[in-house]
Amino acid sequence: MQRRWLLSLLTLILVILSGCSRASGQSSTDPVLAAYSNRPRLLGKATVVMTVTTARAGTGTVTLELEGNSAPLTAGNFLDLVQRGFYDGLTFHRVVKDPQPFVVQGGDPLGNGTGGFIDPVSLRPRQIPLEIALKQEKTPRYNTLLNVGENLSPNQLALPHRRGALAMARSQAPDSASSQFYIALADLPALDGRYAVFGYVKEGMNLVDQIAIGDRIESIKIVSGADKLVSP
Repeated sequence: MQRRWLLSLLTLILVILSGCSRASGQSSTDPVLAAYSNRPRLLGKATVVMTVTTARAGTGTVTLELEGNSAPLTAGNFLDLVQRGFYDGLTFHRVVKDPQPFVVQGGDPLGNGTGGFIDPVSLRPRQIPLEIALKQEKTPRYNTLLNVGENLSPNQLALPHRRGALAMARSQAPDSASSQFYIALADLPALDGRYAVFGYVKEGMNLVDQIAIGDRIESIKIVSGADKLVSP
């Protein structure tokens, strides 16, 4: 009799724990998480330092803070590439400052805006989904364009496109981001809900303002948060 009571109690505890897991958005059966289970994730914040050589200002550093709490897949993908040394030696292939400051964009191994990261194991391009978090929701939304300014307020976004935002470039498909990233040179609310911000410039925005097409990323190094990177 006592054994049956203990088994019933254990079953009840397991049911409760399972329900809590589903409520927190961490269910192993979540279709989005299952589909991208082979992608790196950043579970928390990380800081990296990007060393850049510019024609205008010489060589300097830019400190970037990655927001894995609100963009775990996007920040995890970037930090994994940093850890691999993928960005070292690449150039900024797109810089838009006229008629007004817009973005500087890099991370393309081909240098023409069409390249991305090829997984050395599968020999296939590694892509990640569009990932946008809202403050009032526990988990980000994936592969969904949000109409910010219509049915959503910009204040509801966890990571808006303000000056210094670090975000992923992509093609038309929402799940086509790979390695190319950009830094916003001004507040860009028109991009909110359409592109995934995953961090911000913490120091060195004055150097970012000097970047021109062809300027070189000498290296990007992890300062903190490497222990929060979870690789598949």
